Amino acid sequence: MGPTRRLLPYIARYRRSFGLGLACVLVTTAAQLTAPYVLGRAIDDLTRGVTRTKLLFYGLVLLGIALFGGVFLFLQRSILIGASRDIEYDIRNDFYAQLQKLPLPYFQANRTGDLMSRATADLNAVRMMIGPSVMYLSSTILTLVVALSLMLSIDARLTLIALIPLPLASVSVKFFGSAIHRRFERIQAQLSELSAMVQESLAGVRVIRAYRQEGHEIERFRASNQEYFDRNRGLILLQGFFFPSMTFFLGLGALLVLWLGSAAVIRQQMTLGQFVEFNSYLVMLSWPMIAFGWVTNMLQRGAASWKRMLEVFDAVPSIADPEHPALAPHASGDVRGAIEFRHLTFSFGQRPVLQDVSAHIPAGSTAAFVGLTGSGKSTLLSLLSRLYDPPPGTVFLDGVDVRELPLAVLRGAIGLVPQEPFLFSDTLASNIAFGADVAGPRPDRDEAVRHAAAIARLDKDVAEFPRGYETMVGERGLTLSGGQKQRTALARAIMIDPKVLILDDALSAVDTYTEEEILSRLRDVMKQRTSIIVAHRISTVRDADRIFVLADGRIIEQGTHDELVRMNGQYADLHRKQLLEEELAAS
Repeated sequence: MGPTRRLLPYIARYRRSFGLGLACVLVTTAAQLTAPYVLGRAIDDLTRGVTRTKLLFYGLVLLGIALFGGVFLFLQRSILIGASRDIEYDIRNDFYAQLQKLPLPYFQANRTGDLMSRATADLNAVRMMIGPSVMYLSSTILTLVVALSLMLSIDARLTLIALIPLPLASVSVKFFGSAIHRRFERIQAQLSELSAMVQESLAGVRVIRAYRQEGHEIERFRASNQEYFDRNRGLILLQGFFFPSMTFFLGLGALLVLWLGSAAVIRQQMTLGQFVEFNSYLVMLSWPMIAFGWVTNMLQRGAASWKRMLEVFDAVPSIADPEHPALAPHASGDVRGAIEFRHLTFSFGQRPVLQDVSAHIPAGSTAAFVGLTGSGKSTLLSLLSRLYDPPPGTVFLDGVDVRELPLAVLRGAIGLVPQEPFLFSDTLASNIAFGADVAGPRPDRDEAVRHAAAIARLDKDVAEFPRGYETMVGERGLTLSGGQKQRTALARAIMIDPKVLILDDALSAVDTYTEEEILSRLRDVMKQRTSIIVAHRISTVRDADRIFVLADGRIIEQGTHDELVRMNGQYADLHRKQLLEEELAAS
């Protein structure tokens, strides 16, 4: 199916609206084409004798035609353009749903600003192609066919003379139409670049100001904006030649008609009324020809934009639900939490990250992963929740390959607290309750939020906020400190009551005292579920049932805290360094 034909299912949903709208186009065009006929008869009649009755009659008839046509013109615009807005609504929903299905690597490879441009500017161009262009194209074709037929009935020779410039107009449309399409594609690509730059600058505003790069960023934006401006100016220049060329060709035909038609009236081969009627139809033809150029422009823009949107729609999610999911567990609540990695090897492209990793974490136990930065700890946990897809037969939950579990079951059983938490521009309570199915009265939800915040040791901070849990945290949690954001993310994970709780260096932004207080409150929670802790501090992981030490993507040591200290390996070395740092800090 061609790119444009893939819009047909959306249009088919509103075929009644399009049918009714096109019927209104038919009535409107009929009214517009009736007016010159009445005007021609009125002139011929009035040349035989002018009376007040005739003037009143023809005036009322023309006014009635104008009012009648105006009503249906309003209806055709409201119905057809309204239907295009409905289709825009459906496409936007589907586009966003498609983005939600795409895996994490897709968003790492595609810039956010570019995706936003496709969801806004490109979608609007598609809407213009579906709504206004369909309306004007149908009106143009109908007016062209009927007006030409009426002109031929008045004087066939004069009509053919008036059509002499039309082949030149067609060549103009073909040439300029393809050129407009190419330039609009370049404009949309530059708009995506501009949007991505703005999005990145706003997201990194703290870094920009900290390194005094405001001037550099302003210049970068100015250069990109200048390129966008230049490309648009090139398109405007092209359109500036397009529409005048159409007007010139049409004007040339009108000049020939005026010269030859007036001579026919003088020779009495045509009445004055017929001549006026013929010229009225010729004037009406000028709009369809100009509109045809405008519609061509909209169609070219819409086709280019729809092609860009289809690139996202056609992206196949590399991580999806299995075709034949495992029979058990049936739901997140059935998960026990036993985790196993079997000879797991994983690479990003050609760069190996994990090599032959094997580990077993019994249900209800607490495991910890330690290691230097870049050893593969976070990647290992991302594979467990299938943020990245592990190789088949390497990662298991309750003895079932995670690739065979429905994503809703797998991810519903896991509560992940990342090192760099993301908070939404909403209230603190909404951020904590995000992801939790809290049904029932509002007090139940508030109580659950307060309980989760207390475990994360966020309650003391919230007590100092003017609006408590209803405090707006700002975009990405801008109003909170790093430690407060981490504790909010921890409360959010606790709130969903997961069977597997993962803390990916989630307490790195809090001090040692606060960390110990949080861990003491978490102990009761962690006893009821499988817990995995990733940390750089030995104090965070020393109470874990099993500690795994990673280096260069491999597990080089494993055991309890005491066992690893006695091994006198990398873990013991890290332990001694941290003890020394604590002693130096205390002195």
